[in-house]
Amino acid sequence: MLLVAALATGGRDQLMVAQWAGTLGQSAQLLAVALGCACLSAGAMAWVGAEFAALLPRRAAQMLVAFAFALAAGELALPVRLKPPAEPTRSLAALGIVLLARQIGDGARFAVFALAAWTVWPVAAGLGGAIGGAAAVTLGWAVGAETLARWPLRMLRIGLAVCLAIAALFIGIQARFPA
Repeated sequence: MLLVAALATGGRDQLMVAQWAGTLGQSAQLLAVALGCACLSAGAMAWVGAEFAALLPRRAAQMLVAFAFALAAGELALPVRLKPPAEPTRSLAALGIVLLARQIGDGARFAVFALAAWTVWPVAAGLGGAIGGAAAVTLGWAVGAETLARWPLRMLRIGLAVCLAIAALFIGIQARFPA
């Protein structure tokens, strides 16, 4: 839960929700869509991670976890550049589709995938990912884009990317050369 909340801080999904809350207002419907997308994306990635890991031998599943952490580190290292919406849509379904598509490929959901693959028990990873992702989008909704722009989110994301890359390296080495 805490890992996903930290990894989603300053992410595209959080910044999008913050922008929408500033443009469209802090409506309960927008928050509900953001929370639903966070739960759905975490649940989907946890389920996919567990299914992949169940198909693989233990060492191969461990290497899959290393690759997922490496992908998450790469996504976190990329700069987040969002253009403010010129003419925002008022359709919550459209906003939800865009938000869900952004969340499926972000670093926080790759971490949910990796943790579900590592434990082969997706319930805890999915639940923790849903709560952590929900906390991140709620923070973005509550504070807004202007406040988030003043926080040192880029440095936080670079630091987390380095930590995930180191974890991926050690997990990969352990999978390749077991003790």
